[in-house]
Formats: sequence, structure tokens, C-alpha cells
Amino acid sequence: MLRFLTAGESHGRAIVVVIEGVPAGLAFGAADIQNELARRRLGYGRGPRMRFEQDEVTLIGGLRHGRTLGSPVAIEIANTEWPKWTEEMSPDPGAPEKILTQPRPGHADLAGMQKYGFADARDILERASARETAARVAAGSLAKKLLGHLGVSVISHVIQLGPARAEKGLRPTPADLDAVDASDVRCFDTDAEARMVDEIKAAAKEGDSLGGVAEVLAYGVPVGLGSHVHWDRKLDALLAQALMSIQAIKAVEIGEGWDNAARRGSGAHDAITFDPARGYVRPTDRAGGIEGGISNGALLVARAAMKPLATLNRPVLETVDVVTKEPTLSFRERTDVTAVPAMGVVAETMTALVLASEALRKFGGDSMAELVRNHDGFIASLGTTPSAAIGAEPDEQ
Repeated sequence: MLRFLTAGESHGRAIVVVIEGVPAGLAFGAADIQNELARRRLGYGRGPRMRFEQDEVTLIGGLRHGRTLGSPVAIEIANTEWPKWTEEMSPDPGAPEKILTQPRPGHADLAGMQKYGFADARDILERASARETAARVAAGSLAKKLLGHLGVSVISHVIQLGPARAEKGLRPTPADLDAVDASDVRCFDTDAEARMVDEIKAAAKEGDSLGGVAEVLAYGVPVGLGSHVHWDRKLDALLAQALMSIQAIKAVEIGEGWDNAARRGSGAHDAITFDPARGYVRPTDRAGGIEGGISNGALLVARAAMKPLATLNRPVLETVDVVTKEPTLSFRERTDVTAVPAMGVVAETMTALVLASEALRKFGGDSMAELVRNHDGFIASLGTTPSAAIGAEPDEQ
């Protein structure tokens, strides 16, 4: 299993992540992390911070000469703006010059202040900030490298931004990743991309924000990840928790979950056929690659819905000052019009971390060579070629 912990605040000195359970012998370096962190900054509608705040990565432990050692991997992502915040965010005894007392509706501000007994919203917002996802993306870059050795690729694309939606069922493959990332909104549907950009421009003009939906696709996931035997071992449950943990996510769907709720059983499930070369195949993928909490070898499909951001460029959200108890408007921090394109990259990260953890639980191994050997042995035991683990191709769904 993989597990990880992040630490640090949005405007603190750095964000840190420690990942435990990575097998020895995985080739890995800072460039792998930088590439994924650069993808996290993508997207039309991001604020200026994404343009001038670069991610400075330092590998602290767990690697030697470009390979993992089997010990915990520690990664630091420095905040290049720290010099501007050394007084405001100092860990030393003292007090800030100004406190934020107008909590934002839709944010963790007020509930967190009440929970921890704080009078300053910054004590909450700095950790609740999506800046924390930089650490997750760093951890996920390790998970993606590991999964690559097992023939698994994870990709995301935006299928809805505000009211603008992409054509249903139009899905990229791993070979299309560059094309998706080249899109202003990381949308694979070029017609929908133009409508999404128009929605962002309209919201920006009014100082408002937009939410949306990203779809995550995992190709090559083998049969057998997850389990039906315990509530906390089900793969779809693990994915739902991981995706819901991303800041501002309010709904998660696996496969055609919402559509299936309106269908009869005769039209909601995936028929099973057998191909001598590919093994068991499902011509459709309404289950999203998971049945009974276990991956079934088909394309894994998950969607995460992000609400509009709670910080607006034109403060209009009514709130109450926690000191005076008088009606007021919520305060404004630097913000994006939308972060849905970047959220898709984070959703890839969380999906990859879950899949890598379950692959390690299923196949075991203290080294990459042992892990791959165990995986290949399991695939061979199914009596089919490894390609059978891919299941239905996109054009068959």
C-alpha cells in the first residue's frame, strides 16, 4: 500500500509531502514532478499567481542516484512568494498586523474558525487552500511512474465548464494527452472548448466564478484491484473518497452512475463476452470498470464535479463579521475565475495514488522488479494476454 501525508500552508515557506510504500528501484527525479506540477498550472481562467509562482522542488529523502530506495520519499515544494509573507505567516511567537473576520460563504473559513476556536480566517484558509494539491501532484507523479510499469495510464479531460458541455462519450486516450493539455481548458472537444472559454470570459467580466466537471480515465487497469469483502476495501469507494477530498469537489460519479439510476436493470449493466485472445470482454462500460468494488479489466471511468470557487473578484457574497456580528461582504483573496482544468490534473493524481496503492496491496513486492514479476504472473494466470486487462476500447463503449 501507498500512503502519504502533506504539510504546509498556502503562503508558508513550503508545502511538503512524505510518501511511504514506494518499492525500491523506481527510476524517478525532480523533472518528473516538475512536469506534473506544470500541468497543474494549466487552464484559461487561472489567476496571475499561476503565472509568476513557480514550483521549486527539492527531493529530501528516499532516493539515491535517481532511484527509489524503498524508504519513505520526502519532497519539498518551496513557495517563491515566501519573502513577502515571512511576517504574516511567521511560525514564531507574535501576532499578525491584520486579521480576516469576514468569512466567505462556501469556504472552510467559518466552520473551521468555530471548530478550532480561531478569530482569524487566515488560520483556516491557508491550509484549506488548493495550494495543498501541489503536494498531492508531487506524490501522484510517483504513483503514475509506478503504474506505467504495470501498463496503466491515467488521463483526465474537462467535460463541463459552467453550462458548457463536451460531446458525451468523446474520450481521449493516453496518446492524446498532449492535445488535451494544449487546450485552453483541457477539453478534448474543440467545439465545446470554444464555448467554455466564452463562459469563462463572461464570468470574468462580472467578477464571478465557474465550476465544472472533469472525467478521469484509467487505461490498462488489471482485474482484481479492490475487494468486495470490506466496506473500506471497495475500489469505487476508495476512488470516491480520494476525489471528494479535493478542494471544492462536491460530487463524484463512477461510470454511468447517475444515468443508471434512471434505467431498468436490463439496460444498466454490461454484458460479458469471451474472446480467445482477449479473455472476458464487456462491449459496454456502464459500470466504469468496477463491479462489486473490484476492477473488472474495463476502462476505469470516474468524474469529479467542482463547485464555483468561493472567492470572487467582485465580492457580493453576504456574510457576518465574526467580531462585530454585523452584516458585511466576504473578503477577497487572489483568486481564479475557474480552476476546473487544473482540478482534472489533481483528479488524475488522486486516482493514480489509489490505483498504485491497490496494485501494491494486490501484487506486493519490495522492489519494482518483484512487483512487475508478481503482476505479470497474475495476468498470465488468467490465461489471456496482458491486453485483456484493458477491456473495452473507447470506440466500443
